[in-house]
Amino acid sequence: MIHNGDMGATGRAVPGAVQPTATTGPALAPRGSAGALCEAYDVALIDLDGVVYTGSAAVPGAAEALREAGSRGMRYAFVTNNASRTPAAIAAQLTGLGVPAAATDVVTSGQAAARLLAARLPPGARVLVVGGNGLRVALRERGLRPVSAAAERPAAVVQGFSPDLSYALLAEGALAVAGGALFVAANADVTLPTGRGAEMGNGSLVQAIVAATGQRPLVAGKPEPPLHAEAMDRTGAKKPLVVGDRLDTDIEGAVRAGADSLLVLTGVTSPAGAVLAPPGRRPAYLAAGLAGLLEPHPEVAVADGTARCGGWTARLDDGGKRLELTGSGQAVDGLRALCGAAWPSGTVTAEMAQPALAELGFAG
Repeated sequence: MIHNGDMGATGRAVPGAVQPTATTGPALAPRGSAGALCEAYDVALIDLDGVVYTGSAAVPGAAEALREAGSRGMRYAFVTNNASRTPAAIAAQLTGLGVPAAATDVVTSGQAAARLLAARLPPGARVLVVGGNGLRVALRERGLRPVSAAAERPAAVVQGFSPDLSYALLAEGALAVAGGALFVAANADVTLPTGRGAEMGNGSLVQAIVAATGQRPLVAGKPEPPLHAEAMDRTGAKKPLVVGDRLDTDIEGAVRAGADSLLVLTGVTSPAGAVLAPPGRRPAYLAAGLAGLLEPHPEVAVADGTARCGGWTARLDDGGKRLELTGSGQAVDGLRALCGAAWPSGTVTAEMAQPALAELGFAG
């Protein structure tokens, strides 16, 4: 099932499911919503690391926000670039953190990678797994045979994040790719948020095989299309909202798919990162955390180079060399106004944004 709804994760195309229409051109300001987002969208496609939890700990307030959104009619699925674990293991962690979830509520980049491979290989084909058990289970579900040695002459190599990844397994993968095997990466995230800070992600580890073979992989995870297609397929969403903490995966993936997105500031992207977001990586909505699903979003009014949101006014001053903020109110409204002043110009730097961000109480 997908939480709070009766559309199961069938793995088949859902008749009548449509993608939302993409907006033309890059966003010039975060969008407003007169009603709560949980009532405006049918399904939230929610990232996990940095959004619902960080490492083994829940993001404060995340579980409560998701339960409330579900009670108000929003269905949600958890869409993660981390392929190290099975959907059942992830669902068990979520349930332990107070978020009701079943295995069918979880869509992983491992599943997207397996789908990509199944479309290119015959049933029963050998695939060398450079990663964890989540990838192996996903491959078996698609009728493929996971192996661990280049000597078994695999048709493909698939690499996904695993904290226990060894040199020996990387070497087997490199040998197989050098021998002509198709190379697929579950995702290309350079870092992974943890309780200790940003650690190496699968994108960093993939570079070992790239450097050894000169071959770059096909990528299944966000922001590439396969994972979004897998999530849409499983949820049957007609008007999805992508929710995430990374501009380069969650938000870019949503933009490329023509879906609306909500950026939360509980993970990788800082307030300064939101202000400096380039075209193609700008969210439709911006919130401090998942509680942003439960609230209306005030309009950001932009005119004559000035952006207003809530009680805040932001504009470029001093010949476009200084980002000025005046007013009062909620800090996130001030941040929305700063985005509305910065995004159209495309010339704002971190140094220009820092004084205004400090005024809002953001470190950067």
